[in-house]
Amino acid sequence: MPADPIRRRLLLAAPALLLSGCKVFDRLPRDGGLRDVLESANTLTDLTLGNLADGHLAPEYTRADIRQPMRPNGVTSPPDEDYLRHLASGWADWRLTVEGAVERPLALSLPELMARPSRTQITRHDCVEGWSCIAEWTGVPLSRLLSEAGLRPEARFVVFRCMDTIERGLSGNVLYWESLALRDALHPQTILAYGINGGALPVPNGAPLRLRVERQLGYKMPKYLRGIEVVADLPGQGGYWEERGYDWYAGI
Repeated sequence: MPADPIRRRLLLAAPALLLSGCKVFDRLPRDGGLRDVLESANTLTDLTLGNLADGHLAPEYTRADIRQPMRPNGVTSPPDEDYLRHLASGWADWRLTVEGAVERPLALSLPELMARPSRTQITRHDCVEGWSCIAEWTGVPLSRLLSEAGLRPEARFVVFRCMDTIERGLSGNVLYWESLALRDALHPQTILAYGINGGALPVPNGAPLRLRVERQLGYKMPKYLRGIEVVADLPGQGGYWEERGYDWYAGI
């Protein structure tokens, strides 16, 4: 137990503040002691939830449970020139790259991805905004691609790069990105989805490819994927929203 009574009170208050919502970080100074304590508690929460979730599957449903179209969220029609060029060509020149801490980097076309053994799962999408939808997703297990690429011993995290601009700033456009711990990337329900409800993945839902990681909140499932990088150390805070105060693990 900390000897400093003020630090002790901060540690006791941290869980309640974390539960009050991600925006609590937005009001704290970057170099403040309280922010440091909260971020330490957040890291501990991530590790604890990740360990508890190991080996568990998210609930899966039947087709009868699909009662509405999958609600699009975030960017739903990327205006980026590179994305529009690939869309106009029917993804003919688009490639998903797998690189970083791997033995055999990959660059796969959409037909090549679809030719690999697939997994179909009917799961519930939970958004941080409070809504949920049930949909059927079809795609290639991420674990299969990572196995093909061959993970190097230092591999610990998987970073996902996207084609959609989420923010336009003075220093240039910011493209969406996310990351997972390797254990979540290798989970059997973690897939790179190219199909939804028996059809092709539409643009609003992330065409040509999006991540599905069913035990975590929706912002952990980036759309409009273009690249995967396996890394030893987590870059920054681990994702676009995480750098703005959101939880990194975001488990449900």
